[in-house]
Amino acid sequence: MSSFSDLPSLLPFHLAYFSAEQLRNVFQHFGSLKQALQASQGELRASGLVKDKQIDALFAADLTQRVDEALAWAEQENQSLLGLGAMGFPEQLNEISDAPILLYVKGSVSLLSDPQLAIVGSRHASKLGTSSAKDFAHYLSDQGLGITSGLALGIDTAAHQGGLLGIGKTIAVVATGLDRIYPARNKELGHEIVEQGAMVSEFPLGTKPLAHHFPKRNRIISGLSVGTLVVEAALKSGSLITARMALEQGREVFAIPGSINNPQAKGCHQLIKQGAKLVESGQDVLEELVGLIELTKTKPMNQQDWLQETERGSNASPSSTVEASRILNYLAYEPMGLDELVVLSKMPVSDILSQMMLLELSGEVEAMSAGRWRRIK
Repeated sequence: MSSFSDLPSLLPFHLAYFSAEQLRNVFQHFGSLKQALQASQGELRASGLVKDKQIDALFAADLTQRVDEALAWAEQENQSLLGLGAMGFPEQLNEISDAPILLYVKGSVSLLSDPQLAIVGSRHASKLGTSSAKDFAHYLSDQGLGITSGLALGIDTAAHQGGLLGIGKTIAVVATGLDRIYPARNKELGHEIVEQGAMVSEFPLGTKPLAHHFPKRNRIISGLSVGTLVVEAALKSGSLITARMALEQGREVFAIPGSINNPQAKGCHQLIKQGAKLVESGQDVLEELVGLIELTKTKPMNQQDWLQETERGSNASPSSTVEASRILNYLAYEPMGLDELVVLSKMPVSDILSQMMLLELSGEVEAMSAGRWRRIK
């Protein structure tokens, strides 16, 4: 994989919308990007590697100004430009066939190389869908996974909010220039993501939210991630495009089932029929990904581990029993998620998960979908 770390030479080709394949071919033909920039229009045309519109863009009167503006943008605090294959460019994305040749990043660059799960779905999600997305994102972020999505309304928004609640944080991949936040309703969320996570775009500064840019950015969402979870999606949903791209990139695809009467569940059902993994909890996702990633936080003890401890004669300590009883006091007979229990109990996530396992084994609570529980005694 070629490395393009010479930003002043790379930016003109980026602003002319060169693909990674084109860029490599131009590099090989002319010997370097710098030499290619010194070629005449006739030489570029004769190479057969460059489209007429791209040649026009390379010789546009404002090209130098736009390059300087991008370089100046990257000099500002918490803002970066990453060329394809250069240091800091995420390896996961480096591996896909149509990788972006340049990334604009606001926030943590190192976060882009951490293990990530994409969570995507409908902009017109149900309350149950947004609740599930937030619960899954929070749980998986607490296990060390970054939560990657597209900053759209609905499922994307809920996924980012859940990711920010955990230690893995969240990454927003957008289809505009990073000098704007779209949609405007997510402006505050966008600023929070930049402060605690990262916002990413392959589009030049000033790029407006054009319809054909959204499917294109989806390959970056899936490409950054080890897997993609679709929460709710209609049959003609952009989320299905993301799932298809994830499959083409050799990544895992997960889907949450829903009611057969919910049109926003039909896309998920179609994915499951086509081989996507049906999941009902964040733990289901972790079990599938455990061989692909190294989590940054020790996972809570699962039910089998607890049973083994019991068989060896381990008994819950008095303090553990007290904590479990305390959790039970907060738990309602309606399903309750981890985030609610954290707020009510003020206990660490790992402690809550351990106590919930004890309560499940004692038959006092029942585990529900999307990382929720309800009291049954």
